[in-house]
Amino acid sequence: MGDTGVRRDEEFSEFFTSRFDWARRTAYALCGDWSEAEELAQNAFVKAYAKWPSIRRETAEGYVRTIVTRLFLDSRRRGRERERPVADLPEHGVGGGFSDPDARLHAALRQVAPKQRAALVLRFVHDLSIEQTAAELGCSVGNVKSQTARGLATLREAYGEPVNSERDR
Repeated sequence: MGDTGVRRDEEFSEFFTSRFDWARRTAYALCGDWSEAEELAQNAFVKAYAKWPSIRRETAEGYVRTIVTRLFLDSRRRGRERERPVADLPEHGVGGGFSDPDARLHAALRQVAPKQRAALVLRFVHDLSIEQTAAELGCSVGNVKSQTARGLATLREAYGEPVNSERDR
């Protein structure tokens, strides 16, 4: 491998080391499962590595975020939401209620359709504009607006709040 290849690998290694946890958290916000989030993040970095010579360093984070989001949506289109078999059931059931607000949010997010969930995560977790979200999802601005409104309505229902479509516009 020449100096260029070594330099490329070093740059990618540095990027991977600094951004993997961020990508995994992004994936978790989408899927709500740490094992699947790890797999989505790893696959995103494999794809990013293959394109690394053509990725501008200042846009690399956005590129990985787009890959994570699209991998998540692709897995849901194929009906790949996985159930994980376990050898033994726990002796005690899970306690009722939600003591952890994040657990309540993730439980509510699991009720939101995948594309709506992606729109919500990109808009409100990553603070992207409607236009940026549309570009990441490969859809129209109007589609992002409707997906966001529907996703917010589902979240409000999950939280037991009245749904008011005027508030979502």
